[in-house]
Amino acid sequence: MPSIVVVGSVALDSVRTLWGESTEALGGSAVFFSLAARHFSRVSIVGVVGRDFPQAHRRMLAQKGIDLSGLKAIPGKTFRWVGKFGKDLSDAKTLATHLNVFARFKPKLTALQRKSRVVFLANIDPDLQTSVLDQMEKPSLVACDTMNYWIRSKPEALRRILARVHVFFVNEEEAKILSRQPTALQAACVISHWGPSVVVIKRGEHGALMKAGGRFYPFPAYPVESVKDPTGAGDTFAGGFMGYLASVGGGHGDVRHLKRAVLYGSVLASFNVEDFSTKRLEALRRPVLDERMADFVDSLQVSSNGFPRKR
Repeated sequence: MPSIVVVGSVALDSVRTLWGESTEALGGSAVFFSLAARHFSRVSIVGVVGRDFPQAHRRMLAQKGIDLSGLKAIPGKTFRWVGKFGKDLSDAKTLATHLNVFARFKPKLTALQRKSRVVFLANIDPDLQTSVLDQMEKPSLVACDTMNYWIRSKPEALRRILARVHVFFVNEEEAKILSRQPTALQAACVISHWGPSVVVIKRGEHGALMKAGGRFYPFPAYPVESVKDPTGAGDTFAGGFMGYLASVGGGHGDVRHLKRAVLYGSVLASFNVEDFSTKRLEALRRPVLDERMADFVDSLQVSSNGFPRKR
């Protein structure tokens, strides 16, 4: 039985940044998520591709231990996204989107996937996210992501799925639009009242803000000197976060685990942006991940020496 089921896109991306470009490279929310989460837990993808999807990509994902029994190939072409990044790496400019077979995506879980305790619903149509949850038996940890398109086009459907979610990932701009609040803190408060006990607001190079247990926890991003391609960083972050949580029993009520989950998500995202497409994540080994994680934790340690004690 998989530890985590992820439902999302599997794509071929063409991306141009100030540091180069990649053409028809592996991408998609489910892929970036899985390549991050696999360091901690067994992952099973639910997605759809066309008959043109390269077998080399399937082999690579399978070799990383990712279950592809739910990745269906149907007649037609694979989903493609074309975009570029300028100096502002938080602002992706979409040049073309070709949904192709993804426009006909109707997630259908296998018998084993239905029994999974942890599920991540990537930024797909909220009605499809709901259909996935309706197929699950009794998941103990449900998380989802979204995007501006669904916030604007299906706000009520999104609100309904949020009522069934434990952890919600959203970037800062999307959080403000969704909640109609001017600040990230206010947005997190409003969103948490709709259902999620944990709200994680992704802030790109500025880190993340988490609301959990009635408190706010700000985190910096891991500093990366050379950023080549930020595509998939948010999904990679979510994969590290959810993969770690699943490995410790899905404890979304334990703030200690949630804090560590954010740090793992940030570290994995820092690897992702160092190269185009999934290249860096494919090459990443657990000892290298753990070494960077230890460095990150050490950099965040603050000595109590010199601080006044409470009387």
